[in-house]
Amino acid sequence: MEKLYLSKDMLYKALLKKDPQFEGQFYAGIKTTGIFCRPTCRARKPKKKNVEYFATAKEALSHGYRPCKICRPLEDAGEMPTEIRSLLRELETNPAAKISDIMLAQKGFQPSRIRRWFIRNHGMTFHTYQRLLRINNALTIMKNGENVAEAAFESGYESLSGFQYSFNKATTKSPRESNTIDPLVFSRFTTPLGPMIAFGNEKGIFLLEFTDRKALEKELQQIRNFFKLNIFPGTNKNIEKLKTQMKEYFDGTRKDFDVPLVTHGTEFQEKIWRILKQISFGATRSYRDVAVLSGNPKAVRAVGRAVGSNRISIIIPCHRVIGADGKITGYGGGIWRKKWLLVLEKKRR
Repeated sequence: MEKLYLSKDMLYKALLKKDPQFEGQFYAGIKTTGIFCRPTCRARKPKKKNVEYFATAKEALSHGYRPCKICRPLEDAGEMPTEIRSLLRELETNPAAKISDIMLAQKGFQPSRIRRWFIRNHGMTFHTYQRLLRINNALTIMKNGENVAEAAFESGYESLSGFQYSFNKATTKSPRESNTIDPLVFSRFTTPLGPMIAFGNEKGIFLLEFTDRKALEKELQQIRNFFKLNIFPGTNKNIEKLKTQMKEYFDGTRKDFDVPLVTHGTEFQEKIWRILKQISFGATRSYRDVAVLSGNPKAVRAVGRAVGSNRISIIIPCHRVIGADGKITGYGGGIWRKKWLLVLEKKRR
């Protein structure tokens, strides 16, 4: 049986709170019903004495528990609901589509449920997501040599004036300035530790975080303010390369990344992030070690702040920095994730 790194008291509190930060960290077997659940299950919570905990779904199954029909623990942590996956597949096939609430209801989907999922996972409604996707599609068409009118109609706009208004509102520029626009696009994907979201353009990856990170919106605003970039749903070659390499990392077949990165920080922060990238797979360094490597041994607290300001998780491996006493402390994605990543790397070093 794999080891759980948290106390039973902490696991039970996470179960009661339905805490999404613990997705993928444990599964709860309910002795009175014979089922096992995710930490975020909406089912009525049992008494503490009636729960046992497992590190994997496989272990819960091997102990005779059946998967819960409400939270579906055999699916990947943070996996998209079936209806969301269906809608995104439809939009990938036809980015010009305009799916209304009436059309959602006709498909058997609840518009309010779709709206809540997109707000929670992307910070915008489903209809805003569609509108920005159409603008991004038009931008791509124009960069490929098509004229403004062709881009507008191919992207589902019924009038040129309506397209020009929407394009200007989304990008603050006219369609004829499309060649000067290199927008950030974002894409969400699942991992064994829960869903992550990546932002990038043709230059590289600007941000990679777990979607439940509390500082995510602040980090994104910092990028918006400094780079003055428009943000749209979509993908590009760098994001697709990132997804492939992240899957390989979690599968245990990749130790190093070569996706181009775009960072923005103070001179000291940039220096610390370069040092972090030099910590090899499976190794750790203390905050004091990093301070010494930076040339300023007394800057331990400043190092901690710089490590915490990293916006590109795992690839810039801030999870490899630990306390001088060996304790695992400080990680924006949750201490339990930091422990999980270190165990993964130690096993496959």
